[in-house]
Amino acid sequence: MLRLRGLAKSYGATPVFAGVDLDVGPGEVVAILGESGVGKSTLLNGIAGLDPLDGGSVSLDGVGIDTLDERAMAHWRRANVGFVFQAFHVLPHLTVHDNVALPMLLLGRPAPDRVREMLAAVGLGDLQARMPRTLSGGQLQRVAIARALVHGPRIVLADEPTGNLDPATAARVLELLVAQVRARARPPAAAGGRHDAVLQGVARRNRRDAGGGPGDPRSARCRGRRAGVARTARRAVARGSGHGGTRPPR
Repeated sequence: MLRLRGLAKSYGATPVFAGVDLDVGPGEVVAILGESGVGKSTLLNGIAGLDPLDGGSVSLDGVGIDTLDERAMAHWRRANVGFVFQAFHVLPHLTVHDNVALPMLLLGRPAPDRVREMLAAVGLGDLQARMPRTLSGGQLQRVAIARALVHGPRIVLADEPTGNLDPATAARVLELLVAQVRARARPPAAAGGRHDAVLQGVARRNRRDAGGGPGDPRSARCRGRRAGVARTARRAVARGSGHGGTRPPR
């Protein structure tokens, strides 16, 4: 269970969000939707411990992530988090294959077959030997997604995972993310983006598969006081092993 309690972040005198509470259970996928600048990236970075938060707590399966020191945080993140960065952060001096293999190597668990499997799953099976500079933006995004999933993380955080993809490819990639979450039956996932139709479509399909509905009272709770335009952000929830719902945050 990923549990957020009372998360708050400001830049100077400008609040980004405050009082954000969220529970995300095993196999559950949460899509955080909103316009550019409402704080989606800041929230995801805070959950992963990449950026400090001003208040609140983050825990995963009872481990208080916000209590870890910098070194322990880095080791925890390496083993437990798959992060799809909005700017990709694909290493330019490594091939496509080696970029995706990196998380496994850092964990001391090289697995070339798993790397090939993930690249094939995102449609890049024939480009393993290519260098990043030869790829399009959409291809780089898929490299980043394969890298985030390859080590079977306990939580997947995806920042604008479909931002450079056409709608059809975006839907396939999001379905892959959901399938990976379900296959491992344990990691929750959160994705932030502006592609409302694509993200909500995937969430609704998976909610129907799980037997839930828009009025299901057991959907995950997300509460927060957001600044400015952030109040217009919406959330779609899909559970891989239960029920979900769609409603605006309070």
